[in-house]
Amino acid sequence: MARIKSALKIIFNPPPALTLILAAVGYASVLAVPVFNIEDPVWKYASYLLSAYALVITITGLKYLKPFAVRIKKAAAESRAAKKLRSSRFADRYLSDIHFRTKISLYIGLFINLCYIAVKIFAGIRYRSAWFLALAVYYILLAAMRFVLVRHSGGQADLKEEYRLYRRCGIILLLMNQALACIVVFMVQKNRGFDYPGYLIYAMAFYSFYAVISAAVSVVKARRHQSPVLSAAKIINLVAAMVSLLSLTTAMLLRFGGDDAPEFKAAMVASVGGGVCTAVIVMAVYMIMRSAKISHADKNAD
Repeated sequence: MARIKSALKIIFNPPPALTLILAAVGYASVLAVPVFNIEDPVWKYASYLLSAYALVITITGLKYLKPFAVRIKKAAAESRAAKKLRSSRFADRYLSDIHFRTKISLYIGLFINLCYIAVKIFAGIRYRSAWFLALAVYYILLAAMRFVLVRHSGGQADLKEEYRLYRRCGIILLLMNQALACIVVFMVQKNRGFDYPGYLIYAMAFYSFYAVISAAVSVVKARRHQSPVLSAAKIINLVAAMVSLLSLTTAMLLRFGGDDAPEFKAAMVASVGGGVCTAVIVMAVYMIMRSAKISHADKNAD
C-alpha cells in the first residue's frame, strides 16, 4: 500500500521542474491539433488524455507557486491602483470581506443561471427536445442551491443554521447529479454535445481550465474560514466548472474528432461524464454526512 501511495504521489504530484515540463507538453499537444490541422486519431486522442493529465498536475502543483503568489498579492495590495480602489466603500468591502464577495458571486451566478434556464426551457419546448429540458433541470437545481445560499452568505447565520443549509445543498447536488447523468447518457447515445463556433472554443478551453483550477483552490481555501455556507458556495462553483470541462470535452471531440472512431468518442465522453458524476456524488454525500455528524454531536452536547 505504501508503494502504491508513493507511486501515485510521483505520478500526480511530480517535482516542480517535471510538473512544468509535463504540463507544457500536455497543453501544447492538444493545441497542436487545431493549429496544425492534425488528422491522426491516435495523436488527437492521446493529446486529450495528456491535456487532462496536465490539468491534474497543474492543480496539484499550485502549491509550488504559493511563495510567488504571496509576493504578487502583497505588491498588488500596496499599489496605487489598490489604494485608490479601497477609497471606495463598496470596493474596499469587496476586497476585504470574503462573505460579501461570495454573496456578490452568488447573485451573479444566480442571474446567469436564470438566463440559461429561460433559454433552455424555450428551446426544449420549441424543438421538443429532451436534451434541452435536461439541461434546464440542471440549471434549475444549480440556481436553487445558489438561491438557498444567497440570503445566508453574509456571515450572520448561526453555525447550526449554516450546517442545515449545507445539508440541503448536498441533497440538491444528489438530485442535480441525476440530471447530469441524463445529459451524459444523451451525449453518449444520441451523439450530442456542446458546440462553440469559430475561435470561441479556444476561449472556452482557457475558461474551463481556469475555472476548474480556481474553483478547486477556492474549495481548499474556504475550509480555513470554517463556514459551511462559504464552503457550499465554493463547491457549487467547482461543480459548475467541472460541467464546463465536460462541455469542452464534447465540443473538442465534435470540432476536431471528425467522423473517425465513434466508439472512442463515446468512451471519452462516458469516461469524463462518469468522472464528473462520481465527483458530484462524493461531494454531495460528504456534505450530507458532515452536516449530520455535526448535528448529532450538537444534540449529544445538549
